[in-house]
Amino acid sequence: MNTNRDLNYRLFVQKETGFARPAFHDEIGRYKQVIEGEVNTLKESFKQPRDTFYEGKGQLSDDPLRNVIYHLVVGVAVITRMCVDAGMEHNVAYTLSDIYIRRGDKCRTPDEVLDVMEEFQLDFAERMKEIRKGAAMSLHVKRCADYIYEHLHENVTLEQLAKREKLNPSYLSKLFSKELGMGVKDYIIKAKIDTAKNILRFSDFTILEISISLGYSSQSAFTAAFRKQTGMTPKKYRDIHFTGSEFIEVKGNG
Repeated sequence: MNTNRDLNYRLFVQKETGFARPAFHDEIGRYKQVIEGEVNTLKESFKQPRDTFYEGKGQLSDDPLRNVIYHLVVGVAVITRMCVDAGMEHNVAYTLSDIYIRRGDKCRTPDEVLDVMEEFQLDFAERMKEIRKGAAMSLHVKRCADYIYEHLHENVTLEQLAKREKLNPSYLSKLFSKELGMGVKDYIIKAKIDTAKNILRFSDFTILEISISLGYSSQSAFTAAFRKQTGMTPKKYRDIHFTGSEFIEVKGNG
């Protein structure tokens, strides 16, 4: 199919109307904020009027909703691949990509799509921030962090980790504080609660099932720990953030 006629016409119209696409490096600059895990910078950029989103962007559809959905798909596709190249696990990145594209496909207004667009950028940026933080870990701390995440259902202790690494517990504790900004116990709690957040958002497991899977002695103990970290109960968090499969009905266990 010869597109020269259509191409020349559109280039003429763009010139006559003063339409100008952003420089490639400017466009990639926003993507790099995600890749570098610059969460606060992204949040500031989202405070700009939403009309500015369309400046310099091509019209991909005559339908306003479909147009912004197409831009969402392009953005997700590019950022996903850049994050994989920067160290995000391949399956995690592409599964997140699927989740956000499907969410965008369910939107009914352009503003809803832009909400999804902001959320996916922040989600990827938060994850890349953690990945880059992990890249700065010493081998001892990285091995301990991996062990913690692999044994969230167990009662992992500082002494146990120190013994595995053949280190003095006090020295290992100082390493954690220096490299991760928190002690071993706080890191374990954070790992459990971060994992719980994802399970609450993307699954229909009951609160009791989640508490058991994360090694808590009771649902009430899990709820207390979750509330201390997030300021809300697990049920409240799920009510606000649940985005699980459209094939799943959330179980109403509080």
